Amino acid sequence: MNELMTITTGNALQQQRDAFTPDLFSRWIAFIDATEKTSATYTRNLRQFITYLQENGISQPTREDVIAYREGLKAQGKKATTIQSYLAPVKLFFTWTQTEGLYPNIAERVKGAKIDKGHKRDYLTSRQAGKLLDTIDRTTLKGKRDYAMLALMLTTGLRTISIIRADIGDIRAAGDETALYFQGKGHDEKAEYVKLAGPVEDAIRDYLKARKETNPAAPLFASEANRNAGGRMTTRSISRTAKEHMVEIGLDDERHTAHSLRHTAATLNLLNGATLEETQQLLGHANISTTMIYAHALERANNNSEKRIAAAIFG
Repeated sequence: MNELMTITTGNALQQQRDAFTPDLFSRWIAFIDATEKTSATYTRNLRQFITYLQENGISQPTREDVIAYREGLKAQGKKATTIQSYLAPVKLFFTWTQTEGLYPNIAERVKGAKIDKGHKRDYLTSRQAGKLLDTIDRTTLKGKRDYAMLALMLTTGLRTISIIRADIGDIRAAGDETALYFQGKGHDEKAEYVKLAGPVEDAIRDYLKARKETNPAAPLFASEANRNAGGRMTTRSISRTAKEHMVEIGLDDERHTAHSLRHTAATLNLLNGATLEETQQLLGHANISTTMIYAHALERANNNSEKRIAAAIFG
């Protein structure tokens, strides 16, 4: 992080041109106490801010500089979520520098970009979900895998990362049901589970039988790529697989992605009589307000005001 060394940090460290040393930066990483992946993302995004300061000859950044940085991101056409991801580590960093007595928190109360609370991805209707599965060729090993994996995601709403981490041995009993235990978001152990509907369990077992793999520690869904055959799939490969089959049924747009399968599970669950609490538990939402986004969307979809008004006007 040599670029961090070039910034003067104000009165407290006025005499130290190398104030932002790798050691100092490591202390900040320890302070945020994040996962390795999150730490890497924060490091990369904070570097964007450091580069901005360097390019503009700013050695003692102020609150106005942070705001200008945000406005610059907007001018570049960055999405609100991207802007937030760039600002988050900046805010955390200066919160820490103030706590350590190194530099004032110039990012305090700097607003981020306004994010639409609605979903950026569309769900599939029950007809589209059925068609998605029906078009998969289940005579090949890849087809058996794709069918089982997408059926699992459609009926349980599991995140891609949970699919990647799933092992064969994670299929266990839960009461009188067959379940898949998984590592929930923010958890370190596979303590949560989703129930496998009969057709989904059958599809998974059909795939595993064809694959001839019984090792409990082996990935539940294995890669078919030449360089990683039998290994774990990646976020990219799962996303590509989901998109490949969506395109086959005409859903070739940016609003239909692998994450749409999670939205589909939530939406179809609510449409078919589930409560908010049941859907919250299914998706593993920490806060029910997140689940309520689905309910609000359905309320509008079920609001037939336009038809009533048109009937009053046109008869």
